[in-house]
Amino acid sequence: MNLFEKIFNYQILSRLEDSGTLTITAHERAWLKTMLAHPAAEQAFAADTLARLRSVLADDQAMDAADHLLEKAGSASKQVYHPLLRTLRRCIMNKSGIRMTYEIKDGRLYQDHPGLPYKLEYSMVKREWYLLWYHRQHRALMSTRLAKIVSLSEEPVAPAEAELIRQDISRILDERRREAVIEVVSVYNKELSRILYALSCFEKDVTYDEESDIYRVKVRLLADELEYLLSKLRFLGKRVRVVEGDYLKRRMTESATKALERYGVAPPIQGDKEQTV
Repeated sequence: MNLFEKIFNYQILSRLEDSGTLTITAHERAWLKTMLAHPAAEQAFAADTLARLRSVLADDQAMDAADHLLEKAGSASKQVYHPLLRTLRRCIMNKSGIRMTYEIKDGRLYQDHPGLPYKLEYSMVKREWYLLWYHRQHRALMSTRLAKIVSLSEEPVAPAEAELIRQDISRILDERRREAVIEVVSVYNKELSRILYALSCFEKDVTYDEESDIYRVKVRLLADELEYLLSKLRFLGKRVRVVEGDYLKRRMTESATKALERYGVAPPIQGDKEQTV
């Protein structure tokens, strides 16, 4: 396939996608063959899947990046893929239980704890995978780093029990959910794409008021994600302000006050509830 065919044949490709057909270019096949040669591919794919992919790409040329890419020395980075991901995804899909031994911060081991895996999450800040799971013995929703899991095995759970656990998880998550409304200062409307990109990891809705020319972003998140949202708001600075969400307003006010005091500027008036930071 020509390098530019995907651009010129957009309508054809749209119809193919509707029918479940996927087309790839020779460059994409070369890239995939190169990636399958990486040692991490052995862990990322099941043996039969990996063998089939390599067989399909046997006649393709691998990507020769040696003359085109130069990697500069950098700090050591953590491996994004984790060996337990495939096992846990299968457990979540099959709604089966797990029994695992994991380590906590002080080095103590908790052995053979029964649970039901619910969701896998990746922290962009810590660059680590987390497992959100329900402890069947303690009846609590837990979050554990995959790096702290010492051993894990799959075990059957009755469908009726699994359904009750999932209902309990939904109830717990509903209690932890928070909402906030972030208003884009109209002067910075032209930077809306940048602002939405900064908030892309959150579930959100965007509305626009034509009369006031103001965009508002309604963000829905869990309570333990509030600090991460605060870091994003501080990064965006004076482009946005919090109009709904008492906790976020208070923390942003504290940040602004401390910053002003650091430079010998009088703090804002107490009655001013909305701070532009």
